[in-house]
Amino acid sequence: MKIKKYLYLFAAMGAITLTSCNGMENAPGNEFTDANFWKSPDRAQYIVNMAYSQMYNSDRMWKDESLSDNMIDGRSATDQRLMRMGQATPTTGIFSSEWKSLYGGIKTCHVFLENIDEITIDAAKKARMIAEIRFIRAYIFFRLTNLYGDIPFFTKDITVEESNTIGRTSHAEVMAFIHQELNDIINDLPSRNELPESENGKITKGAVIAFQARAYLMDSDWSNVQRYCEMLINQPETYGTYALFPSYRGLFEEDNEYNQEVILDRAYVRNLLTWGEILDMVPLSRGGRVADRVPQQSLIDNYLTATGYTIDEAGTDYDPNHPYDNRDPRLTATIIYDNYDWSANVNDGSKGEVIHIDPAGDNTVDTYIGTGSNTTATGYYVRKWFAPQATGDMNSGLNIIMFRYADILLMEAEAKLEQNQLTADVWNHTIRSIRERAGFKTAKALDFPEGKSQAELRQILRNERRSELALEGLRWYDIKRWKAGTEYLTQQVRGASFTHDIPWKFSFNENRDYLWAVPQSQIDLNPNLGQNPGYGN
Repeated sequence: MKIKKYLYLFAAMGAITLTSCNGMENAPGNEFTDANFWKSPDRAQYIVNMAYSQMYNSDRMWKDESLSDNMIDGRSATDQRLMRMGQATPTTGIFSSEWKSLYGGIKTCHVFLENIDEITIDAAKKARMIAEIRFIRAYIFFRLTNLYGDIPFFTKDITVEESNTIGRTSHAEVMAFIHQELNDIINDLPSRNELPESENGKITKGAVIAFQARAYLMDSDWSNVQRYCEMLINQPETYGTYALFPSYRGLFEEDNEYNQEVILDRAYVRNLLTWGEILDMVPLSRGGRVADRVPQQSLIDNYLTATGYTIDEAGTDYDPNHPYDNRDPRLTATIIYDNYDWSANVNDGSKGEVIHIDPAGDNTVDTYIGTGSNTTATGYYVRKWFAPQATGDMNSGLNIIMFRYADILLMEAEAKLEQNQLTADVWNHTIRSIRERAGFKTAKALDFPEGKSQAELRQILRNERRSELALEGLRWYDIKRWKAGTEYLTQQVRGASFTHDIPWKFSFNENRDYLWAVPQSQIDLNPNLGQNPGYGN
């Protein structure tokens, strides 16, 4: 597809590099300068697609997962594990690297906006490119303010001197800017229905509406969450036609990219522009290198039984001696567990392949040993997103989904609940639809749970969100907006029943850990930035 082709061409071209004096000032260099670069629409398109690549990527998604109770970095002492253990400081590397990377993306957007008028280009095409850049800039600012709270905020390319004196702008002001930007650009973008196949992967009106809903969700502005979700649900002629893809597992397979559920994704290209984090999450027998980032038991326990019960609910048909039998089909589409029927659940042409993890069973290269070993620290591996490009090459061309329609339905249900408006009708077109697609059949699983309190319904929806969106980079942000860090992120990490005790003690400081530290390197350059609560200074 065209968007993928351009992403690769820009990466191969190496036309402009962004070098850093500090995290907010990156000057274009290498073989092109402003004087000779801005000469053709193709050059402008290269910059737009560079901005797409800086907006989001697989690395960010997986690192975000490691901050949550879904995953654990079980082999390496990563920065995310330090954060989970309450040991991060303003000098911890991820605080600085993410800051630098995100402000590098802001730099790209500002360079484009300040130079696009140098190029002679069709007015409608120019307006659309500007709209895409403004969307990307808004998305990067959204990530920055969710991570760091009040942030240095500016809407033009600033000098090194300016970057070393600027203060921080409040989260509320940054969010107001984001919402206004999205309102301003929407009419310059096509809907999904208007998008030619050659432009799959580009930002659309539907992506703007989905972004608005998620941005309001993070601030618990329930009336606006409902408003934007219903725009996408009820006005397909304006914002594009979206629907649940029939197969949950199929959503995460390359053959089904750009399907009707995908609102926006991060494009990758098989054999050209790939990501490789899956190498350290899958069984060694299936091409994995080491099992570094692996699922936690609490995620497995979150999945319902096939008949719709929680595993600890009265009347449940859960069998602890066969814990993976008769469970929510999304479990098998997401997690690899002991005696996992690989050949039945992965379309790689294999026959009769089963993954053995329990050391009491068949001993294989995948068998659990303990923390710090090459195999899984929890007794689980990752199934979701597994799509290597070739035997022996674990690099993947599978797109990473940023917004999808199921999340719109889940947000709609949550917004209705928080406004005391969750009815059977709302349940049926949101949660029931999602569970039917997952493969549930029973009334217990599908029917509206009459008689439940708001608190009980809230827990049902939160659990449903976790199961549906597991390993998609959203869990930590859900915990953050629910202000539920102590509830979810202080529990002892557990693995399958045959695993040993996992030695790390996790903590969560309610007065600190919903925000990241401002990097010490940035404060050293600019003391006006100050520091977030709990990190000193």
